[in-house]
Amino acid sequence: MSDTTLNGENVHLWRGERHVLRGVAFTVSGGECLQLTGPNGAGKTSLLRTVCGMAYPEAGRICWRGRDVREDLPSFHAEMAYLGHEPPLKMELTGRENLHYWVGVRRRFAAAELDAVLARVGAGRWADRPVRTLSAGQKRRVALAGLLLMAVPLWLLDEPTTNLDVEGQHLVGALIDEHLAAGGLAMAAVHHPLAVAERGLRRLELGGV
Repeated sequence: MSDTTLNGENVHLWRGERHVLRGVAFTVSGGECLQLTGPNGAGKTSLLRTVCGMAYPEAGRICWRGRDVREDLPSFHAEMAYLGHEPPLKMELTGRENLHYWVGVRRRFAAAELDAVLARVGAGRWADRPVRTLSAGQKRRVALAGLLLMAVPLWLLDEPTTNLDVEGQHLVGALIDEHLAAGGLAMAAVHHPLAVAERGLRRLELGGV
């Protein structure tokens, strides 16, 4: 993953009459986590959605490995994982079944690998329960297992510690640290600082309206 770099170049985004992102620029490379901060409405989620291709900037561009992501979105998407506010889980399926369908469409994995990531995030005990019976924090841990299972270099995380207790918040920091140590990179929109080692942490403050 040593050649992985994500760049934002003079990104502008409007939502109706509102100029959400104003010339935003950033660079984040393998081994780094870019922490997006700012007040509500500053554009943190909008920037993440723009990076992953869910929103189109009126000006500027997002580049991955030196290339505009819009030149080949499928190839870019194959190397990134986006985890939003709400875990992308089907309520009537179990956690294990959710991961089979959610991640299985992207890559093959063995049952042992699935068991290992569930154990890593502390979700093994409830992996075979319907998601509708899980607490918000338990659902978040299942979603984190999916993030690990995707095995991609780029993580885009919107409030990744939402609904987690202190132990869970430290788990998120440890998972990001491990990802960075392996050469991966991450962007995370946060209201509270992540428990990530300072050496790999960068910050981008977005202004309010």
